[in-house]
Amino acid sequence: MRSPPLRPFNEAMIPWFERRFAFDDPVEMWDVLLERVRGTPARVEDRLRGVRSDARVRRDGERWSIQEHVGHLIDLDHLWDGRLDDYLDAAARLRPADLTNRRTWDADHNARDIDDLLAELRGVRGAFVERLDGWDPTARGLTARHPRLDQPMRVIDMVRFVAEHDDHHLAKISALIRGAVVLP
Repeated sequence: MRSPPLRPFNEAMIPWFERRFAFDDPVEMWDVLLERVRGTPARVEDRLRGVRSDARVRRDGERWSIQEHVGHLIDLDHLWDGRLDDYLDAAARLRPADLTNRRTWDADHNARDIDDLLAELRGVRGAFVERLDGWDPTARGLTARHPRLDQPMRVIDMVRFVAEHDDHHLAKISALIRGAVVLP
């Protein structure tokens, strides 16, 4: 049985690189924002429950497949972790992301077993959240300049940024599921 054709992707979603942020959450929001980041692997697993393998690896034109979006979340955890090092090193500017996302394009996440991909997401995200759990509360307001946004970003702002990035890709995954999946 063939999958139905994809419906047009929701172009109304603001592209990630066009998003702007007003980082004004009080540091007392730390636990709430960290919980969003902690919950991403479970939310991804929940969204993929019942999605057929052919639908998970199907691309929308040149856009990433569902599995590639999941892999991208894994691929970026090294950046988030490195930026925590930048804060601890009192860097004036956070390390930049690779705006071409070469790591994700080269990784061939579609060839991977979904259970392995989900386990890796749980592992890298768990390590990142564990590091944040142990973050000195007095250092949650450390500031460095975000390279693309060219604005100051505190550690708590970075936690929110990661949560927003996760939600952005979860929304894309959901759009692909709505357009590409016929449940058995």
